[in-house]
Parts: sequence; C-alpha cells; structure tokens
Amino acid sequence: QVQLVESGGGLVQAGGSLRLSCAASGRTLSDLAMAWFRRAPGKEREIVGGISASSKSTLYADSLRGRFNISRDNAENTMYLQMNHLKPEDTAVYYCAARVAPYGGVIRSSLGYDYWGQGTQVTVSS
Repeated sequence: QVQLVESGGGLVQAGGSLRLSCAASGRTLSDLAMAWFRRAPGKEREIVGGISASSKSTLYADSLRGRFNISRDNAENTMYLQMNHLKPEDTAVYYCAARVAPYGGVIRSSLGYDYWGQGTQVTVSS
C-alpha cells in the first residue's frame, strides 16, 4: 500500500511562487510514476502534470507549461511541484497521485492512478 502526503500549499499573491511536496511511503519511489492533479471550485479535477518513475519523461497541461515544473527525488521518496507566476485561476486543491509503473510512462487520465494523497489547498489572491 502506498501512502502519499502533500504539503506546501497556502495563500500567495498573484505573481508569486509556491513549491508543493508529495512524500511517498509504503513503496520505493523508483517504482512509481507520479502526477499532480488539481480541482478548482466548481470544476472537475484536471491534470497538472506528471513524471515517470525514471524521471526521463514528463508531461504538463498545455496551459501550465512554462510556469509549473515537476521533479522528484527518489532518494528522498518525494515529488515536487514548483509553481511560478501564479494566477488566481490556479486556486485549487492540489493532489498527488501515483501508480506502480517502474518502466512505464506518464498518463494524463486520473483513472490510471491507484494512489492519492489527501490534497493541499493553494489559494492565489489577486
């Protein structure tokens, strides 16, 4: 069983930055392909981006490419989401997700992920 715990959310002004962390336990991170999703008020959950177990491949939502960056430290069993130039429309609950895929790539669909964190709130004020 994999447990995921997000941290780093909070309130930030538009134009600011935040870094979210997702700490994994129960399985070595190098077995897991991981992703960040978010759900804004009144909207459906959407993918932010993901990273393969090897870190060789990443994907991002087209609208976020260039502002957000995903990385991982397998030795620390942690994935990160660096968010820059934040906008009020980035306000959402951000979720970490994982699937066992040591040799697989990253997928966009939330249906492909078996493990989820509890979410961390990010609020961007204008």
